[in-house]
Amino acid sequence: MSREPLSTYRVQLNQEFDFDAATRIISYLDELGIDQLYCSPYFQAAPGSTHGYDVVDHSRASEDLGGAEGHARLCEELKRHRMGQVLDIVPNHMAITGRENPWWWDVLENGPSSTFAAFFDVDWEPPETRHRNSVLLPVLEDQYGRVLEAGKLKVIREEGRFVVCYGDKVFPVAPRSLREVLAAAAAPCRSEALAFIADAYGELPAPAATDTKSITRRHRDKRVLNVMLDRLVREEPAVGAAIDKVLAELNSDHNRLYEFLEHQNFRLAYWRMATRDLGYRRFFDINSLVGLRMENDSVFDATHALVLKWIRENKLNGLRVDHPDGLRDPLAYFERLRAAAPDCWIVAEKILARQESLRDSWPIDGTSGYDFLNLAAGLFVDPSGAEPLDAFYREFTGESVDYASVVRAKKQIAMRESLGSDINYLTALFLDICESERFHRDYTRHEVHEVLRAALACFQVYRTYVRTPGEVVPEDEREIAAAIEQAKAYRQDLDSRLFDFLGDILTLRVPGDLPLELAMRFQQTDAAVTAKGAEDTAFYTFNRMIALNEVGGDPGSFGIAPEEFYRWSRNIHRKWPRTMLTTSTHDTKRSEDVRARLFLLSEIPDQWSRAVRDWFAINERYRKGDLPDRNIEYHLYQVLVGAWPLDRARLWSYAEKAAREAKVYTSWTNPEPNYEAGFKQFVEGILDDRRFVKELEEFVAPLIAPGRINSLAQTLLKLAAPGVPDFYQGTELWNLALVDPDNRRPVDYDTRRKLLADLRTATPEQVMARIDEGLPKLWLIKQALALRKRHPEWFGPDAGIHPLTASGARAEHVIAFARGTSVVAIAPRLVIKLGGDWQDTKLTLPEGEWINHLTGEHWHGTSVRLGDLLRRFPVGLLSQPEAAR
Repeated sequence: MSREPLSTYRVQLNQEFDFDAATRIISYLDELGIDQLYCSPYFQAAPGSTHGYDVVDHSRASEDLGGAEGHARLCEELKRHRMGQVLDIVPNHMAITGRENPWWWDVLENGPSSTFAAFFDVDWEPPETRHRNSVLLPVLEDQYGRVLEAGKLKVIREEGRFVVCYGDKVFPVAPRSLREVLAAAAAPCRSEALAFIADAYGELPAPAATDTKSITRRHRDKRVLNVMLDRLVREEPAVGAAIDKVLAELNSDHNRLYEFLEHQNFRLAYWRMATRDLGYRRFFDINSLVGLRMENDSVFDATHALVLKWIRENKLNGLRVDHPDGLRDPLAYFERLRAAAPDCWIVAEKILARQESLRDSWPIDGTSGYDFLNLAAGLFVDPSGAEPLDAFYREFTGESVDYASVVRAKKQIAMRESLGSDINYLTALFLDICESERFHRDYTRHEVHEVLRAALACFQVYRTYVRTPGEVVPEDEREIAAAIEQAKAYRQDLDSRLFDFLGDILTLRVPGDLPLELAMRFQQTDAAVTAKGAEDTAFYTFNRMIALNEVGGDPGSFGIAPEEFYRWSRNIHRKWPRTMLTTSTHDTKRSEDVRARLFLLSEIPDQWSRAVRDWFAINERYRKGDLPDRNIEYHLYQVLVGAWPLDRARLWSYAEKAAREAKVYTSWTNPEPNYEAGFKQFVEGILDDRRFVKELEEFVAPLIAPGRINSLAQTLLKLAAPGVPDFYQGTELWNLALVDPDNRRPVDYDTRRKLLADLRTATPEQVMARIDEGLPKLWLIKQALALRKRHPEWFGPDAGIHPLTASGARAEHVIAFARGTSVVAIAPRLVIKLGGDWQDTKLTLPEGEWINHLTGEHWHGTSVRLGDLLRRFPVGLLSQPEAAR
């Protein structure tokens, strides 16, 4: 297999689309021109997983997807078609849904003395002494005492093993806690063997003992005792019956059951406690996903053994690394991964701020493409629309157009409502550090807490990457200094000297283990705060133009000039020529085609504003008082324009999610039934209103064609710019998908096969005549990928990118560049204002003869009228004639 993929096609595997289903589309992808199948995570995941990011066992391919046999069939089919495979891997966390995760089960059974205790990011000595040496599990529907009194917690025997049950959830019983239960059963059944086993369980080393000798003895003796007890209850039914009688008495006596549960290595708790007292690092705020200590060599080895085996066997030749910002030390992780897989193509799901670049020190091939997605999007946004859209957004909703202030406020909400446990952990560390410093020891817990929150709210990047004192790079110095200064201005009521001290800690100028721990954990927390505050909250409340509210995007910016795109592309070509380029993913809030249509609103702000005013008046009758508020109504109208036609189920599924993510009137943790019922009534009412739907359709109709041209233009840029183009499942045709789960709906590959077959003999006119079926997009992708396959060197690291010069009245409406000396890409922009009339605009081509692979036309000379060049197809992909042979 080639180390350098030419293109990737992302599929979302699940029980309805498993290994065999993926195998069946390989021939189609091969004919389309795809080089690499790019799969969502497929290690064994939690029961019922629909996405694979909740891994419970890294040692096997998912049985739900077809297991090792299904995986082998997929790999064999890829090999037969000479295609490679890229796998999405999840090093940051694992799922802890039950006994399916054997490592976590062992931790709950044995506490700090578990063989796997060091695998997970658990704080065994938290500030709350009541939680020390145990794991807080916030899974209960109500307060612990109420659940206990209601009889919803029980201890159950499974042959010779014991579990605590709560509904369909089970948890392992600590071996030492069995002593009293088994001893009480031994007397009535007169079993000396059971009495011996009871005493032996009680003499196991304590779970808090973490020295090697104690751990080894504990696990050896426990295994022997488990076997003995299992054999005893099978061979002597009276023993089992006696134990069951004792357990029945225990479960009916709430005081005794309470005492028994107090001796477990976990503490069952009300689910709301996770917001403040959780003792383990999560993936963002998802309690069922626990952070892994990937900096531990044993953890890396155990979680990567199978994936590295697949790489050695040439079953994989690429990896997409999910959420590296959650890791303690991403650089160390990537160095180890690269050493283990020196020839593997590796990209990171790294979300870069607009002013940020991927770290040169990371030994990888680039990002998963969000930087390209957002930069390319800016080309199709008309900057002149910013002022009128700002004014209308303020007028209609009363909301701020200052995105920076909005995202700061939403980060504060995230820290208070979702990530309180993480902030409390940092607070305890910072307070201990201050206490040890005579110049800072008199700050209160509240002051320390608020300084941390203010600093986290003001970072402009997802995180910094400090790791070694004395080796903090300038980029991190700048970001930390800027955040500290902004935090001082933001919270002038707090002592600026405490902010400065925090800045010194974060730049590793304060020696000691505690300051280093605070700096490292702060960085991990910063990534979570930004994701929850920006992507999962602000992106649903800052609704000036939701097409810009995309993962890795800056909704506060509004359009870019082609020169900025060219600068970025030249830098990518120089540093990261194999980076991934994407326009839709499983995480995007809206698909590329929805955004492509919504970009057009920036060109028609006055027409848009009039339409929204009319719709607001029409739909007044469906409101209950002031709800839904105007901000989410404005959001909803944009969704309808971008994704129309939409049925009631899809729209409500999106609207409910948007309202809960916004966290204004309802949320996932505190759903407000009355608000949601009223909002649903509004959504259903407007869709049933014939007048509104008629006006909506009349507004959308003239946007469909230019929206499709935008889509073709951004697809061409992805296919021709430096990097590896990625295609999300189904987006080779028009795809008006919204945020997950809408973008994970089944893809109709039978139709796609038929359309691809129709292209074999189609002319450009026939392709364009079937535009409603999506043929132009499929044609563009097929032709461009074929050219990339025939001449990969024309798009590779040796092929630079050079902007071409346009002249004439519509010169600002074209993006055109050459790759090396052999390929030219030409795309229109701001197409409503262009109106399909290039007038006298000409493009200067490099000297020589050129063939347009989308029309078959040949061009000579250096100056070509764009109206002629793009007459038969909306975009152009040209190359030297030898590419056609």
